[in-house]
Amino acid sequence: MHDDQVNIDIDIARQMIRDQFPRYRHEDITWIGSSGTVNAIFRVGSKSAARFPLRAMNPAECADMLRSEAAAMVEFGEHCLFATPQPIGLGEPGPRYPMPWTLQTWVEGEVATPHGLSGSTTFALDLARLVASLRRADTRGRRFDGQGRGGHLPDHDDWMAVCFEHSEGLLDVARLRDLWARLRELPATGPVVMSHKDLIPANLLVRGERLAGVLDGGSFGPADPSLDLVAAWHLLDRERRAIFQRDLQVGDLSWKRGAAWAFQQAMGLVWYYRRTNPAMSALGRSTLARILDDPHI
Repeated sequence: MHDDQVNIDIDIARQMIRDQFPRYRHEDITWIGSSGTVNAIFRVGSKSAARFPLRAMNPAECADMLRSEAAAMVEFGEHCLFATPQPIGLGEPGPRYPMPWTLQTWVEGEVATPHGLSGSTTFALDLARLVASLRRADTRGRRFDGQGRGGHLPDHDDWMAVCFEHSEGLLDVARLRDLWARLRELPATGPVVMSHKDLIPANLLVRGERLAGVLDGGSFGPADPSLDLVAAWHLLDRERRAIFQRDLQVGDLSWKRGAAWAFQQAMGLVWYYRRTNPAMSALGRSTLARILDDPHI
């Protein structure tokens, strides 16, 4: 998926897990196929999982990043109303894989999809409960760290220009440019709140119509209070989005900023993952379609 992607397969992972964590020597270790773009995931027995970063980086910097993510996962678990993985240990680089990696607990559930529960009021209300619970967490005086989405919308103009250029022939770029020109002007609506920062379908687990688990809490931190509203645009139809908005008591401006963040994310998915990760590319298309079809946006 990435030009700087590191090779990791089941044989390499199995050897590293068993060598560095001998208590798992007799456990079955299997590769978990997913639409994830950041880590390769391997299930270890019935209660654990190993995550190997996919993109090359300095091993020391990678270790610092993984320790920071582990601390955020612990904090996230203290506030999340739903099951979420917790860190177990940090693995070391090996002869065939050059970076640190992590072990964490396993959470049971089916990975959500953009349309699977889009018409479920039960699911919409669970998503609202999740976002509300995260917003109640104390920021402890922390500010947005400036990384990724969740700060100043116009800061993403350069990236959006790249996305528009690469989306010619794939999407109605003229219409999308016009929409971004309006969305980027939306002012901030209030102080930062604690945010998951990436509530896409791949990071949510379901059982039936209920939200059962939340993955990838390693970026938990302060951000624009509209950021986690992207979940509604990635996962819900128009009627369920309205229910989600009412339950959270989200005002019109904040709601539109949530659409802006979802738009920014979706624009990068369609073209970038067109050939290497069709599920993520399709997510971008479905989210953009929901935003474009919504008369309030």
